Amino acid sequence: MTVSKFGRRGFVAGGLALAGATKLAAPALAQGQTRLNFFYPVAVGGPIAKLIDTMCADFERENPSIKVQPIYTGSYQDTIAKTLTALKSNDFPHFAILLSTDMFTLIDEDVIVPFDDSDQAWIKSFYPAFMENSQAEGKTWGIPFQRSTIVQYWNKELFKEAGLNPDVAPKTWADQIEITQKLTKRDAAGNTSQWGIQIPASGFPYWLFQALTTQNDVRLMNPEGTRTFFDDPKVVEALQYWMDLSMKHKVHPTGIVEWGTTPRDFFERKVAIMWTTTGNLTNVKTNAKFDFGVGMMPFGRRGGSPTGGGNFYVFKKASAAERAAATAFAKFVTQPDRAAQWGIDTGYVAVTPAAFETQRMKDYVAGFPAAAVARDQLPLAWAELSTHDNQRVTKALNDGLQAGLTGAKPAQVAMAEAQREAQRLLRPFQR
Repeated sequence: MTVSKFGRRGFVAGGLALAGATKLAAPALAQGQTRLNFFYPVAVGGPIAKLIDTMCADFERENPSIKVQPIYTGSYQDTIAKTLTALKSNDFPHFAILLSTDMFTLIDEDVIVPFDDSDQAWIKSFYPAFMENSQAEGKTWGIPFQRSTIVQYWNKELFKEAGLNPDVAPKTWADQIEITQKLTKRDAAGNTSQWGIQIPASGFPYWLFQALTTQNDVRLMNPEGTRTFFDDPKVVEALQYWMDLSMKHKVHPTGIVEWGTTPRDFFERKVAIMWTTTGNLTNVKTNAKFDFGVGMMPFGRRGGSPTGGGNFYVFKKASAAERAAATAFAKFVTQPDRAAQWGIDTGYVAVTPAAFETQRMKDYVAGFPAAAVARDQLPLAWAELSTHDNQRVTKALNDGLQAGLTGAKPAQVAMAEAQREAQRLLRPFQR
Protein backbone atom coordinates (compact mmCIF):
# COMPACT_ATOMS: atom_id res chain seq x y z
CA MET A 1 0.00 0.00 0.00
CA THR A 2 1.01 3.61 0.40
CA VAL A 3 3.26 5.21 2.93
CA SER A 4 0.27 6.28 4.97
CA LYS A 5 -1.70 3.03 4.89
CA PHE A 6 -3.64 2.03 7.99
CA GLY A 7 -4.71 -1.33 9.14
CA ARG A 8 -4.83 -3.69 6.32
CA ARG A 9 -7.92 -2.46 4.58
CA GLY A 10 -6.93 1.14 4.03
CA PHE A 11 -4.07 3.32 5.10
CA VAL A 12 -1.13 1.54 6.77
CA ALA A 13 0.04 2.79 10.12
CA GLY A 14 3.76 3.49 10.16
CA GLY A 15 6.23 1.25 11.99
CA LEU A 16 5.26 -1.16 14.74
CA ALA A 17 4.66 0.40 18.12
CA LEU A 18 5.25 -1.20 21.51
CA ALA A 19 2.58 -3.70 22.46
CA GLY A 20 2.18 -2.39 26.00
CA ALA A 21 -0.63 -0.20 27.21
CA THR A 22 -0.77 3.31 25.82
CA LYS A 23 -0.74 6.08 28.39
CA LEU A 24 -4.01 7.95 28.04
CA ALA A 25 -4.18 11.72 28.22
CA ALA A 26 -6.77 12.99 30.67
CA PRO A 27 -8.43 16.11 29.26
CA ALA A 28 -9.87 18.67 31.63
CA LEU A 29 -13.59 17.97 32.01
CA ALA A 30 -16.47 20.22 32.79
CA GLN A 31 -18.54 19.19 35.77
CA GLY A 32 -20.81 16.27 34.90
CA GLN A 33 -19.01 15.47 31.65
CA THR A 34 -18.38 11.86 30.62
CA ARG A 35 -14.89 11.19 29.28
CA LEU A 36 -14.38 8.45 26.70
CA ASN A 37 -11.00 7.05 25.73
CA PHE A 38 -11.16 5.79 22.16
CA PHE A 39 -8.45 3.49 20.77
CA TYR A 40 -8.07 3.93 17.04
CA PRO A 41 -5.74 1.88 14.77
CA VAL A 42 -3.55 4.44 13.04
CA ALA A 43 -0.25 6.14 13.77
CA VAL A 44 -0.34 9.63 15.28
CA GLY A 45 -0.83 12.31 12.63
CA GLY A 46 -1.76 11.94 8.98
CA PRO A 47 -5.03 12.43 7.11
CA ILE A 48 -7.01 9.69 8.86
CA ALA A 49 -6.20 11.05 12.31
CA LYS A 50 -7.44 14.47 11.18
CA LEU A 51 -10.72 12.94 9.99
CA ILE A 52 -11.19 11.16 13.32
CA ASP A 53 -10.34 14.34 15.26
CA THR A 54 -13.00 16.18 13.26
CA MET A 55 -15.58 13.44 13.91
CA CYS A 56 -14.92 13.63 17.64
CA ALA A 57 -15.19 17.43 17.64
CA ASP A 58 -18.47 17.30 15.69
CA PHE A 59 -19.88 14.74 18.13
CA GLU A 60 -18.88 16.83 21.14
CA ARG A 61 -20.60 19.91 19.71
CA GLU A 62 -23.84 17.97 19.51
CA ASN A 63 -23.23 16.17 22.81
CA PRO A 64 -21.53 18.70 25.12
CA SER A 65 -21.79 16.38 28.13
CA ILE A 66 -19.41 13.88 26.47
CA LYS A 67 -15.69 14.29 25.79
CA VAL A 68 -14.12 11.80 23.33
CA GLN A 69 -10.34 11.43 23.46
CA PRO A 70 -9.00 9.51 20.43
CA ILE A 71 -5.80 7.60 21.17
CA TYR A 72 -3.90 6.62 18.02
CA THR A 73 -2.47 3.19 18.68
CA GLY A 74 -0.65 2.05 15.54
CA SER A 75 -1.60 -0.95 13.44
CA TYR A 76 -4.59 -3.21 14.07
CA GLN A 77 -2.19 -5.76 15.57
CA ASP A 78 -0.70 -3.15 17.89
CA THR A 79 -4.16 -1.94 18.85
CA ILE A 80 -5.57 -5.28 19.93
CA ALA A 81 -2.45 -5.96 22.00
CA LYS A 82 -2.56 -2.52 23.63
CA THR A 83 -6.29 -2.82 24.24
CA LEU A 84 -6.09 -6.15 26.04
CA THR A 85 -3.17 -4.89 28.14
CA ALA A 86 -4.84 -1.58 28.99
CA LEU A 87 -8.05 -3.30 30.06
CA LYS A 88 -6.09 -4.94 32.89
CA SER A 89 -5.22 -1.52 34.30
CA ASN A 90 -7.13 1.50 35.55
CA ASP A 91 -6.10 3.47 32.45
CA PHE A 92 -8.20 1.80 29.78
CA PRO A 93 -10.18 2.54 26.61
CA HIS A 94 -13.95 2.64 26.83
CA PHE A 95 -14.36 1.69 23.18
CA ALA A 96 -12.19 1.00 20.16
CA ILE A 97 -12.04 0.19 16.49
CA LEU A 98 -10.62 -3.33 16.16
CA LEU A 99 -10.76 -5.89 13.40
CA SER A 100 -14.09 -7.56 12.82
CA THR A 101 -12.14 -10.82 13.05
CA ASP A 102 -11.14 -10.00 16.65
CA MET A 103 -14.72 -10.64 17.72
CA PHE A 104 -14.24 -14.20 19.04
CA THR A 105 -11.00 -13.22 20.81
CA LEU A 106 -12.77 -10.37 22.58
CA ILE A 107 -15.67 -12.63 23.52
CA ASP A 108 -13.30 -15.27 24.90
CA GLU A 109 -11.45 -12.61 26.89
CA ASP A 110 -14.83 -11.47 28.25
CA VAL A 111 -14.00 -7.80 27.68
CA ILE A 112 -16.81 -6.57 25.41
CA VAL A 113 -20.53 -6.07 25.78
CA PRO A 114 -23.14 -6.66 23.06
CA PHE A 115 -25.14 -3.87 21.47
CA ASP A 116 -28.47 -5.66 21.71
CA ASP A 117 -29.96 -3.15 24.14
CA SER A 118 -29.37 -0.48 21.49
CA ASP A 119 -31.76 0.81 18.84
CA GLN A 120 -32.69 -2.33 16.87
CA ALA A 121 -33.55 -0.35 13.75
CA TRP A 122 -29.99 0.99 13.79
CA ILE A 123 -28.47 -2.47 14.22
CA LYS A 124 -30.58 -3.82 11.35
CA SER A 125 -29.59 -0.93 9.08
CA PHE A 126 -26.15 -2.34 8.17
CA TYR A 127 -25.38 -4.51 5.16
CA PRO A 128 -25.90 -8.18 6.12
CA ALA A 129 -22.47 -9.17 4.76
CA PHE A 130 -20.80 -6.90 7.31
CA MET A 131 -22.89 -8.33 10.14
CA GLU A 132 -21.56 -11.86 9.55
CA ASN A 133 -18.35 -10.79 11.33
CA SER A 134 -20.25 -8.69 13.89
CA GLN A 135 -22.71 -11.18 15.39
CA ALA A 136 -22.30 -14.47 17.24
CA GLU A 137 -24.25 -16.48 19.79
CA GLY A 138 -27.38 -14.57 18.79
CA LYS A 139 -25.86 -11.24 19.85
CA THR A 140 -24.39 -8.20 18.10
CA TRP A 141 -20.86 -7.65 19.40
CA GLY A 142 -19.50 -5.19 16.86
CA ILE A 143 -20.79 -2.26 14.82
CA PRO A 144 -19.37 -1.98 11.26
CA PHE A 145 -17.41 1.19 10.60
CA GLN A 146 -14.40 0.97 8.30
CA ARG A 147 -15.25 -2.06 6.23
CA SER A 148 -14.09 -3.27 2.85
CA THR A 149 -13.94 -6.06 0.33
CA ILE A 150 -11.27 -7.04 -2.19
CA VAL A 151 -11.66 -5.76 -5.74
CA GLN A 152 -9.53 -5.83 -8.87
CA TYR A 153 -7.90 -2.68 -10.21
CA TRP A 154 -6.56 -2.54 -13.75
CA ASN A 155 -4.52 -0.14 -15.87
CA LYS A 156 -6.62 0.72 -18.92
CA GLU A 157 -3.65 2.07 -20.84
CA LEU A 158 -1.78 -1.23 -20.55
CA PHE A 159 -4.91 -3.06 -21.68
CA LYS A 160 -5.03 -0.90 -24.80
CA GLU A 161 -1.34 -1.52 -25.51
CA ALA A 162 -2.01 -5.28 -25.33
CA GLY A 163 -4.93 -5.00 -27.75
CA LEU A 164 -7.49 -5.65 -25.02
CA ASN A 165 -10.75 -3.87 -24.34
CA PRO A 166 -9.74 -1.36 -21.63
CA ASP A 167 -13.22 -1.34 -20.15
CA VAL A 168 -13.48 -5.10 -19.59
CA ALA A 169 -11.59 -6.80 -16.74
CA PRO A 170 -11.34 -10.58 -16.34
CA LYS A 171 -14.79 -12.04 -15.67
CA THR A 172 -13.75 -15.63 -14.89
CA TRP A 173 -10.68 -17.50 -13.73
CA ALA A 174 -10.13 -18.71 -17.29
CA ASP A 175 -10.43 -15.13 -18.62
CA GLN A 176 -7.92 -14.03 -16.03
CA ILE A 177 -5.27 -16.42 -17.29
CA GLU A 178 -5.85 -15.55 -20.94
CA ILE A 179 -5.87 -11.79 -20.35
CA THR A 180 -2.88 -11.69 -18.02
CA GLN A 181 -0.80 -13.71 -20.48
CA LYS A 182 -1.32 -10.89 -22.98
CA LEU A 183 -0.45 -8.29 -20.36
CA THR A 184 2.82 -9.89 -19.22
CA LYS A 185 5.94 -8.48 -20.93
CA ARG A 186 9.38 -10.08 -21.11
CA ASP A 187 12.56 -9.11 -22.89
CA ALA A 188 14.62 -11.37 -25.14
CA ALA A 189 16.51 -12.70 -22.14
CA GLY A 190 13.27 -13.70 -20.44
CA ASN A 191 13.31 -10.95 -17.81
CA THR A 192 9.83 -9.73 -16.89
CA SER A 193 9.26 -5.97 -17.09
CA GLN A 194 5.49 -6.08 -16.59
CA TRP A 195 3.40 -8.67 -14.80
CA GLY A 196 -0.17 -9.42 -15.80
CA ILE A 197 -1.48 -9.71 -12.25
CA GLN A 198 -0.32 -9.32 -8.68
CA ILE A 199 -2.02 -10.77 -5.58
CA PRO A 200 -0.24 -9.82 -2.34
CA ALA A 201 0.79 -12.67 -0.07
CA SER A 202 2.55 -10.89 2.78
CA GLY A 203 0.91 -9.48 5.87
CA PHE A 204 -2.56 -10.88 5.20
CA PRO A 205 -2.21 -13.78 2.75
CA TYR A 206 -5.25 -15.56 4.18
CA TRP A 207 -7.49 -12.59 3.27
CA LEU A 208 -6.46 -12.47 -0.39
CA PHE A 209 -6.60 -16.26 -0.48
CA GLN A 210 -10.13 -16.15 0.85
CA ALA A 211 -11.14 -14.25 -2.28
CA LEU A 212 -10.09 -17.35 -4.23
CA THR A 213 -11.84 -19.77 -1.89
CA THR A 214 -15.01 -17.66 -1.93
CA GLN A 215 -14.91 -17.70 -5.73
CA ASN A 216 -14.43 -21.47 -5.56
CA ASP A 217 -17.61 -21.73 -3.44
CA VAL A 218 -16.05 -22.97 -0.21
CA ARG A 219 -15.99 -21.40 3.25
CA LEU A 220 -12.90 -21.58 5.44
CA MET A 221 -14.71 -21.83 8.80
CA ASN A 222 -18.10 -22.43 10.40
CA PRO A 223 -20.17 -19.49 11.71
CA GLU A 224 -19.40 -20.45 15.32
CA GLY A 225 -15.66 -20.09 14.74
CA THR A 226 -14.96 -23.56 16.12
CA ARG A 227 -14.01 -25.47 12.95
CA THR A 228 -11.99 -24.81 9.81
CA PHE A 229 -12.01 -26.53 6.42
CA PHE A 230 -8.52 -25.78 5.16
CA ASP A 231 -8.07 -29.25 3.64
CA ASP A 232 -11.35 -29.22 1.68
CA PRO A 233 -10.59 -30.15 -1.97
CA LYS A 234 -12.00 -26.82 -3.15
CA VAL A 235 -9.63 -24.97 -0.81
CA VAL A 236 -6.70 -26.97 -2.18
CA GLU A 237 -7.88 -26.22 -5.71
CA ALA A 238 -7.97 -22.48 -4.94
CA LEU A 239 -4.39 -22.53 -3.66
CA GLN A 240 -3.27 -24.52 -6.69
CA TYR A 241 -4.83 -21.90 -8.97
CA TRP A 242 -2.89 -19.13 -7.18
CA MET A 243 0.33 -21.14 -7.39
CA ASP A 244 -0.25 -21.85 -11.09
CA LEU A 245 -0.48 -18.15 -11.91
CA SER A 246 3.25 -17.87 -11.25
CA MET A 247 4.62 -21.41 -11.55
CA LYS A 248 2.68 -22.60 -14.59
CA HIS A 249 1.29 -19.60 -16.45
CA LYS A 250 4.07 -17.19 -15.39
CA VAL A 251 1.77 -14.16 -15.31
CA HIS A 252 2.35 -13.42 -11.62
CA PRO A 253 5.58 -12.79 -9.69
CA THR A 254 7.07 -15.85 -7.99
CA GLY A 255 7.25 -16.24 -4.25
CA ILE A 256 5.68 -13.83 -1.79
CA VAL A 257 4.33 -10.57 -3.22
CA GLU A 258 4.44 -7.73 -0.71
CA TRP A 259 1.15 -6.22 0.44
CA GLY A 260 2.61 -2.75 0.99
CA THR A 261 4.39 -2.43 -2.34
CA THR A 262 1.63 -3.77 -4.58
CA PRO A 263 -0.13 -0.39 -5.12
CA ARG A 264 3.25 1.22 -5.83
CA ASP A 265 4.02 -1.45 -8.42
CA PHE A 266 0.64 -0.69 -9.96
CA PHE A 267 1.36 3.06 -10.06
CA GLU A 268 4.76 2.36 -11.64
CA ARG A 269 3.19 0.17 -14.35
CA LYS A 270 5.04 -2.93 -13.20
CA VAL A 271 1.74 -4.79 -12.96
CA ALA A 272 -1.41 -4.40 -15.05
CA ILE A 273 -3.97 -5.88 -12.62
CA MET A 274 -3.80 -5.93 -8.85
CA TRP A 275 -6.07 -7.38 -6.20
CA THR A 276 -6.31 -5.24 -3.11
CA THR A 277 -8.72 -3.66 -0.69
CA THR A 278 -11.44 -1.19 -1.55
CA GLY A 279 -9.79 0.81 1.23
CA ASN A 280 -7.16 1.66 -1.39
CA LEU A 281 -9.70 3.29 -3.68
CA THR A 282 -9.02 6.88 -2.66
CA ASN A 283 -5.28 6.17 -2.72
CA VAL A 284 -5.47 4.87 -6.31
CA LYS A 285 -7.76 7.70 -7.38
CA THR A 286 -5.22 10.18 -6.03
CA ASN A 287 -1.96 8.59 -7.18
CA ALA A 288 -2.60 6.68 -10.42
CA LYS A 289 -1.37 8.84 -13.32
CA PHE A 290 -3.33 6.83 -15.85
CA ASP A 291 -6.89 5.79 -16.53
CA PHE A 292 -7.79 2.80 -14.37
CA GLY A 293 -10.72 0.49 -13.83
CA VAL A 294 -12.17 -1.04 -10.69
CA GLY A 295 -14.26 -4.17 -10.87
CA MET A 296 -15.76 -7.03 -8.95
CA MET A 297 -13.70 -10.16 -8.57
CA PRO A 298 -13.65 -12.78 -11.34
CA PHE A 299 -15.87 -15.84 -11.02
CA GLY A 300 -14.64 -19.32 -10.34
CA ARG A 301 -17.63 -21.43 -9.38
CA ARG A 302 -19.18 -18.17 -8.15
CA GLY A 303 -18.08 -14.58 -7.60
CA GLY A 304 -17.36 -12.74 -4.42
CA SER A 305 -14.82 -11.68 -1.83
CA PRO A 306 -14.42 -11.81 1.92
CA THR A 307 -15.36 -8.69 3.81
CA GLY A 308 -12.70 -7.03 5.90
CA GLY A 309 -11.94 -4.10 8.15
CA GLY A 310 -12.83 -2.79 11.56
CA ASN A 311 -15.79 -2.60 13.93
CA PHE A 312 -16.67 -0.55 16.97
CA TYR A 313 -16.44 -2.53 20.22
CA VAL A 314 -17.54 -1.26 23.65
CA PHE A 315 -15.75 -2.63 26.70
CA LYS A 316 -17.34 -4.24 29.72
CA LYS A 317 -15.05 -2.38 32.09
CA ALA A 318 -16.69 0.92 31.16
CA SER A 319 -19.54 2.18 33.37
CA ALA A 320 -23.11 2.07 32.15
CA ALA A 321 -22.96 5.80 31.37
CA GLU A 322 -19.69 5.39 29.47
CA ARG A 323 -21.06 2.47 27.48
CA ALA A 324 -24.13 4.49 26.55
CA ALA A 325 -21.95 7.42 25.49
CA ALA A 326 -19.67 5.18 23.41
CA THR A 327 -22.71 3.65 21.71
CA ALA A 328 -24.04 7.12 21.01
CA PHE A 329 -20.74 7.99 19.29
CA ALA A 330 -20.87 4.84 17.15
CA LYS A 331 -24.43 5.65 16.17
CA PHE A 332 -23.49 9.27 15.39
CA VAL A 333 -20.66 8.42 12.97
CA THR A 334 -22.60 5.64 11.19
CA GLN A 335 -25.59 7.82 10.36
CA PRO A 336 -26.13 7.87 6.58
CA ASP A 337 -24.60 11.27 5.75
CA ARG A 338 -21.55 10.73 7.94
CA ALA A 339 -21.03 7.14 6.76
CA ALA A 340 -21.24 8.40 3.18
CA GLN A 341 -18.66 11.13 3.79
CA TRP A 342 -16.32 8.68 5.56
CA GLY A 343 -16.53 6.36 2.54
CA ILE A 344 -15.80 9.23 0.17
CA ASP A 345 -12.86 10.48 2.23
CA THR A 346 -11.22 7.10 2.82
CA GLY A 347 -12.34 4.62 0.15
CA TYR A 348 -13.94 2.30 2.69
CA VAL A 349 -17.40 0.98 1.88
CA ALA A 350 -20.21 3.05 3.37
CA VAL A 351 -21.69 0.51 5.77
CA THR A 352 -25.44 1.00 5.24
CA PRO A 353 -27.70 1.06 2.18
CA ALA A 354 -29.06 4.37 3.46
CA ALA A 355 -25.61 5.95 3.10
CA PHE A 356 -25.66 5.20 -0.62
CA GLU A 357 -29.07 6.90 -0.87
CA THR A 358 -27.72 10.22 0.42
CA GLN A 359 -27.33 12.97 -2.15
CA ARG A 360 -23.63 13.39 -1.46
CA MET A 361 -22.97 9.70 -2.16
CA LYS A 362 -25.20 9.69 -5.24
CA ASP A 363 -23.27 12.68 -6.59
CA TYR A 364 -19.93 11.03 -5.80
CA VAL A 365 -20.85 7.73 -7.46
CA ALA A 366 -22.20 9.59 -10.51
CA GLY A 367 -18.81 11.21 -10.97
CA PHE A 368 -16.75 8.21 -9.84
CA PRO A 369 -18.68 4.96 -10.51
CA ALA A 370 -15.87 2.84 -9.07
CA ALA A 371 -17.07 3.87 -5.62
CA ALA A 372 -20.12 1.61 -6.04
CA VAL A 373 -18.22 -1.56 -7.04
CA ALA A 374 -17.67 -2.83 -3.51
CA ARG A 375 -21.30 -2.15 -2.62
CA ASP A 376 -22.46 -4.10 -5.66
CA GLN A 377 -20.22 -7.01 -4.68
CA LEU A 378 -21.60 -7.27 -1.13
CA PRO A 379 -24.41 -9.73 -2.04
CA LEU A 380 -21.65 -12.17 -3.02
CA ALA A 381 -19.41 -11.43 -0.03
CA TRP A 382 -18.75 -13.80 2.86
CA ALA A 383 -17.38 -13.26 6.34
CA GLU A 384 -13.64 -12.95 6.70
CA LEU A 385 -11.83 -15.86 8.39
CA SER A 386 -12.52 -15.55 12.11
CA THR A 387 -12.34 -18.26 14.76
CA HIS A 388 -11.62 -18.72 18.40
CA ASP A 389 -7.86 -18.47 19.04
CA ASN A 390 -7.97 -16.53 15.80
CA GLN A 391 -4.39 -15.31 15.60
CA ARG A 392 -2.86 -18.76 15.90
CA VAL A 393 -5.42 -20.39 13.62
CA THR A 394 -4.83 -17.72 10.99
CA LYS A 395 -1.07 -18.16 11.34
CA ALA A 396 -1.47 -21.87 10.61
CA LEU A 397 -3.23 -21.03 7.35
CA ASN A 398 -0.75 -18.27 6.45
CA ASP A 399 2.16 -20.65 7.00
CA GLY A 400 0.53 -23.20 4.71
CA LEU A 401 -0.11 -20.61 2.01
CA GLN A 402 3.45 -19.38 2.09
CA ALA A 403 4.73 -22.95 1.87
CA GLY A 404 2.65 -23.47 -1.25
CA LEU A 405 3.40 -20.14 -2.91
CA THR A 406 7.15 -20.51 -2.43
CA GLY A 407 7.07 -24.05 -3.82
CA ALA A 408 8.21 -25.56 -0.53
CA LYS A 409 5.20 -27.89 -0.38
CA PRO A 410 2.45 -29.09 -2.73
CA ALA A 411 -0.90 -27.39 -2.21
CA GLN A 412 -2.58 -30.48 -0.78
CA VAL A 413 0.18 -31.12 1.76
CA ALA A 414 0.34 -27.45 2.81
CA MET A 415 -3.40 -27.27 3.43
CA ALA A 416 -3.55 -30.63 5.20
CA GLU A 417 -0.87 -29.50 7.63
CA ALA A 418 -2.64 -26.17 8.20
CA GLN A 419 -5.89 -27.99 8.93
CA ARG A 420 -4.26 -30.34 11.45
CA GLU A 421 -2.80 -27.40 13.35
CA ALA A 422 -6.08 -25.46 13.28
CA GLN A 423 -7.98 -28.52 14.47
CA ARG A 424 -5.55 -28.91 17.37
CA LEU A 425 -6.00 -25.27 18.39
CA LEU A 426 -9.79 -25.32 18.11
CA ARG A 427 -10.44 -28.63 19.86
CA PRO A 428 -11.03 -26.94 23.27
CA PHE A 429 -13.82 -24.82 21.74
CA GLN A 430 -15.68 -27.72 20.15
CA ARG A 431 -18.66 -29.00 22.07
